[in-house]
Amino acid sequence: MNATYRLLQTAFHDRGSRAFRIIGAVIWAVILASIGLLVAESLVPVGSRLHSFLQIADSAILGLFALELVLRVATFDPPDLKIFKHPRLGRMRMHLVGRLRFLMQPLMLVDLVTVLALLPELRSLRVLRLLRLLRTGKIFRYSNPFTGLSHSFERDRLLFMLAFSFLMSQVLLGGLTLYFVESRTNPDISSFADAAWYALVTITTVGFGDIRPVTGLGRIISGILMIGGMFTLAMFAGIVSHSLLHAVLSVREEQFRMGNYANHIVVCGYEEGMGLLLDTLVSEYDPAKSKIVVFANLDRPADVPPELFWIRGDSTKESELDKVRIGRAAAVLVAGARHTTPQQADAVTLLTLFTIRSYLKKQQSATRRREPVYVVAEILDSENVEHARAAGADEIIETRRLGFSLLAHAIEHHGTADTLSEVVLGGGNTLFAGVLPKALESKTFGEVAKALDLPARGGVIIGVTNSKTGEDFVNPSNGLVLNKNMKVLYLSAKRILDA
Repeated sequence: MNATYRLLQTAFHDRGSRAFRIIGAVIWAVILASIGLLVAESLVPVGSRLHSFLQIADSAILGLFALELVLRVATFDPPDLKIFKHPRLGRMRMHLVGRLRFLMQPLMLVDLVTVLALLPELRSLRVLRLLRLLRTGKIFRYSNPFTGLSHSFERDRLLFMLAFSFLMSQVLLGGLTLYFVESRTNPDISSFADAAWYALVTITTVGFGDIRPVTGLGRIISGILMIGGMFTLAMFAGIVSHSLLHAVLSVREEQFRMGNYANHIVVCGYEEGMGLLLDTLVSEYDPAKSKIVVFANLDRPADVPPELFWIRGDSTKESELDKVRIGRAAAVLVAGARHTTPQQADAVTLLTLFTIRSYLKKQQSATRRREPVYVVAEILDSENVEHARAAGADEIIETRRLGFSLLAHAIEHHGTADTLSEVVLGGGNTLFAGVLPKALESKTFGEVAKALDLPARGGVIIGVTNSKTGEDFVNPSNGLVLNKNMKVLYLSAKRILDA
């Protein structure tokens, strides 16, 4: 059962898998077949045998759409479950709420509305399934304008909720008032539904004329609804224009509404000229799976990839960290400044680390996490390495020292710099850290290497690292005894062991 679930999850959510591509191709074919059936039905005489056959085929295709939607929602793993620990009832609630939020995404709602075409009266909704091609295909492989629009509406969802709440309040209040005033004297208003319909039509300035007030008080109420409708339309126009300007014109400041997100990656300390850092992150992590948020105290540069979220703020202030929900993040990367001295850059990095750890310590959610937020920091001056470790960095990268060492080492040992660069930059082979299988805990390094037999699987084991103490053992003796806190370090073109 677990293997079947993993297979379905890969097929519906792992964009890099072969199964996902196959499912995408099948969806393409079924969508086109569905549209073709819709056109054919319009050309075939109603009541004929062929028309009945086309309706049966159409229902079968819509059944496939419904099955695909159910499997996609059922195999979705809410990000919160990967971060926090929950009791049994809490996990059930999180599964339900997380999947409902997933279903409420715009393209998922399109799929849901399309499935409603199983009702004969709503059969034309199948045409909306064409929008599904925007998700499965590579029409916008290099620049997708719908990504910006989606982010814009997502960012301003509180404004849209406020506007719709205002509209619904007007409809309910106006409809109820009109119903009590006119229901006994107006033959067109026999139920609250009629009054609510009239209120909605009046507020939106459509004015079908199918229902009209017949009393003086009813006309006064209608006038109030008309005036309120003008304000409502103005509100919607302002919100929509604001969202479109942010999406299409890339306005200078962007805020990230992350109430529903977890397991994301936060980059602190970004400066102009660090575009290569973000390009590398995008190549290492799929932004569609792990959202990457850049948190910096400057306007968004033009070279930042559009699929990344940009938040303007100061990472050295605790009051600002809540903008990016660091307490729900999977990892934080603190980059060192480039436009100042190494000591000044490291001072800002250390202050950022202390601020992050202080913030996380005060967060109640931190006590429910499966694992703490993993913090990686860049240090430019070697003297500050221990300070960064004391400030709370889980891993420290000495970029200047690393680069200088490669330069010096390459003079004596030719080709080593190229080889190490390939490993670090993720070329044909790269370095992975894999979980030590439980059956091999308390075994020696030699026994583990023999049991894993990585060379036969396309990898080479080079050592182990202790995830609890931070100690690394590269090319250790075969007699080194391993424990459950250790991870296996190996070189390979792809991941072999679980992360």
